[in-house]
Amino acid sequence: MTSNLARVPIGPVVSLTTDYGLADGFVAACHGAILDTAPAARIVDVTHLVPPGDVRRGAHVLAQTLPHLPEGSIHVAVVDPGVGTVRHPLALATPRGVLIGPDNGLLVWAAAELGGVTQAVALTNDRYHRHPVSRTFHGRDVFAPAAAHVATGVPLTSLGDPLDVHRLCELPEPVLRVGEDGFEAEVTSVDRFGNVQLAAGPETLDALGEALDVDGRPALRADVFASAEPGGLIVLVDSAECAALAINGGSAAEALGLAAGDLVQVRSRED
Repeated sequence: MTSNLARVPIGPVVSLTTDYGLADGFVAACHGAILDTAPAARIVDVTHLVPPGDVRRGAHVLAQTLPHLPEGSIHVAVVDPGVGTVRHPLALATPRGVLIGPDNGLLVWAAAELGGVTQAVALTNDRYHRHPVSRTFHGRDVFAPAAAHVATGVPLTSLGDPLDVHRLCELPEPVLRVGEDGFEAEVTSVDRFGNVQLAAGPETLDALGEALDVDGRPALRADVFASAEPGGLIVLVDSAECAALAINGGSAAEALGLAAGDLVQVRSRED
């Protein structure tokens, strides 16, 4: 039987990642700026709870999330403590999508995960801005409108002046030092469950045994949270393919007193 319902066209996907929070109307204003120009766009809110001004945390979220969104998506990211200063608002083309946001290092790790930057443009053409442009709200007036215009087919070259892709602002790589009996790694993030993600991949755990030592505390190398007794500390590979610390039924971050940017030592332990 043929449905009488008209097929709704599937519009372009525009993702939105910010530190705006959810208590104010900032996110809704960005949605409105996108939909005003690209009403068929499908907006995916990645998160708006990046800690205020925490560019490194935003960069990690983007790098670990955007590869799982539809290929060809347009990604707006705004963690921008330098809003209104000389930093460039920019758009980056990659083989798997477009990223739009400030040139403060926020976008480059995600761009690498999407195949690398093939083109960079400063958003200098105010024809594609929302007017008047606020000096403190480029998310609404510059970044969201740029994404909407790209979603409707405007080429990046129309948005402004080309930038040298080799001169984009980059963040320092997180610390990872590997030794014979273990490694020292920077905490890259702590999730809402208190699991502690480290700047180390699965290969860092391959040479270690099942019995481990984490900053002087005994831990178990495991694959799932329930491998340890309740309250037990484990080291596992998380869903982002990073080494991580967790406590079965508890918060590893709280128990170990860890936060993003701290250094952790994980070593083999002799029973």
